[in-house]
Amino acid sequence: MPIKPPITDLHIETHDQGFYRGFNRMVALGSKIAIGLLILWAAVWPDQAGAVLKSIRGAIDANTGSWYMYVMAFYIVVCVALAIWPATGRLKLGTAGEKPEFSNFSWFSMMFGAGIGIGMLTYATAEPIYHFATNPDVIQGQAEGSTAGSVRSAYKWSFMHWGFSAWGCYAIVGLTLGFFSYSRGLPLTIRSGLAPLFGNALSGPLGHAIDIVSVIATILGVSVTLGYGVSQFASGIFNITGAEWMMDAEGAPTITAMIIALGIVMLASTLSALSGVGKGIKWLSNINMGLSFFLLAFFLIFGSTLFALQSLFVGLWDYVISFPAMAVTVWKGDGAADSVATQLAGWQGGWTIFYWAWWIAFAPFVGLFLARISRGRTFREYVLGAMIVPSLMCFVWFTFVGGTAIDLTLNGDAGDAITGAGLSSQLFAMINHMLPSGLALLMTAVIVVLLLTYLVTSADSAVLIINTIAAGGDAQQKPKIHIIVWGAALTLVIGTLLAAGGLGAINTAMIIGALPFSVVMALMGIALFKAVIRDGMRARRGGESTSPAE
Repeated sequence: MPIKPPITDLHIETHDQGFYRGFNRMVALGSKIAIGLLILWAAVWPDQAGAVLKSIRGAIDANTGSWYMYVMAFYIVVCVALAIWPATGRLKLGTAGEKPEFSNFSWFSMMFGAGIGIGMLTYATAEPIYHFATNPDVIQGQAEGSTAGSVRSAYKWSFMHWGFSAWGCYAIVGLTLGFFSYSRGLPLTIRSGLAPLFGNALSGPLGHAIDIVSVIATILGVSVTLGYGVSQFASGIFNITGAEWMMDAEGAPTITAMIIALGIVMLASTLSALSGVGKGIKWLSNINMGLSFFLLAFFLIFGSTLFALQSLFVGLWDYVISFPAMAVTVWKGDGAADSVATQLAGWQGGWTIFYWAWWIAFAPFVGLFLARISRGRTFREYVLGAMIVPSLMCFVWFTFVGGTAIDLTLNGDAGDAITGAGLSSQLFAMINHMLPSGLALLMTAVIVVLLLTYLVTSADSAVLIINTIAAGGDAQQKPKIHIIVWGAALTLVIGTLLAAGGLGAINTAMIIGALPFSVVMALMGIALFKAVIRDGMRARRGGESTSPAE
C-alpha cells in the first residue's frame, strides 16, 4: 500500500490590505483580545486578580505535577533519539546543499541570549545558595543543609533545572519547526509542527487556536523572564546609586523601581526590534556574549576557582548519573504539614514544576527563534548546539558564580552578607564583598549593562517572533506600528501583573498559559517522529523527496 505524500503546502490566510496587511487577522486579533482582557482585569481589579491567580496556582501545583515531569522527559527523549540515530541525525533543516545563515559564534550568542541569559544572571548565585541550605537530599536526611556535605546535592538539583530539560524543551520546538518549515516548505509558525497529525485542518480555526495559544504562552513566558530581569536591573541601579526609594524593607526592589526599569528596557527593546534580527538583535547578542565571558573570566580569576572546578565536575557527574531518576520522580504530599512527603512535594512544586512551566511557556518564543536562526544545520548539529552546549555553559556559570558565593559563605568571612540579601541582590552583595567599593561599583555597572542587553535581546526577539506567528510564519520585517503595539502590550502585561501581585502574579499567569502549550509541544514531538519514520519508509520504497524545490 503506497504511503501518502506529506503536506508541503499549508495555506494560512493573510490580509492583503488595511492595518493587518500580511497578518492573519484571527490570530492577531484573538491574541490581542486575550492579552487585553488580562491587562484590563489586572489593572482594574488588581486585588481580585492577585487572589484568583494565587488560587489557580495552588490547583495547578496540586494536580499537574506528574504531567509536567513526564512530558519534559518526553521532549528530551525525542531530541536525543533523533540526534543520535544515524539516519535522522544527518537530516538537515533545509535543502541538501544549504549552508547556515549565521556563524557559529553569532548563532550560539543569539540562542543563549534569548534562551536563559537573564534568568542565569539572577539564579546563578541565588539557586545554588538556596539549595545549599535545603534540597530533596537535605529534606530526606541524606545531607545536612548549609554544610560542605550539601554542596554536591545543591549542584545536582541546580543542574537539573538549568540543564538538558530546559534546553531540550526549547530544542524540540525549534527542531520541529525548522524541519517542517525549511525541509518541507511549510510556514514558519507553530501550527506547522502538527501537520502530520492534522493535515489541512490546520489552515482553519484549529490552526488559528494553536497559534493564539502560542502567542499567549510567549507573552506570559517572556513576562516572567523580564520580570526577574528588571528586578535585578533595579537592584543593580540601587547598588550604584544607593537611592533608598528603590528598595523595600525586605531588601527587594519596589514596584515603582521595577516599573521604571521596565519602561527603560522596553523602550530600548522596541528600538532594537525595529532594526530586525540581522542587525539589532545580532549586534546586542554579540555584545552580551562578550560581556558574559568577561564576567565569567572575573570569577575564574578572582573567585573560588578550585572550589568551582570541583563543584563543576562532581556536580556534572552526579547530575548525569541521577538524571533519569530525577526526571521522572514525582513527590506527592500526604496531608501532614511537616512530613517529609509534604516538604518534598512543596519543594518540587515551588522549584521543578515552576521551572518546567516557565521553560514551556518560553518555548514557542525561543523554539521559533532557534528555528529562525538555525536553517542549514543538521539534526545532530542542532541538538548539540541548542541542547548540550548551552547546558554546559549554564553549569559553568552556576559553579563559578554560585560556587564562589557558597565558598565565601562556607569557608570565607561573608557570613550572611550574601545569603541574607534578596534574590535579585545576591550577585551584587557578593561583588560588594569581593571588591573595594570603587571596583565594586564598576563591576556592578558592567553587570547592569549586561542585564540590559539580555533584557533587550529577549524582549525584541519576542516581539519579532509574535509578529511572525501572527503573520502565518512570514519572518520578514513588519511595519513599525505592529512592533510598537506588541512592545507596548508586553510592557502593560508585566506592569499590571506587577501591580496586582508582584512577581508571584506574573509567575502564576505564566504557569496557566504554559499548560495548554505543553500539550501542543507533546503533539509536536509525536508529529516529528511520525514524519521522519514515514520519510524513511518512502525512501526505502523509492519515493520522491519531500524537500521543497531548491
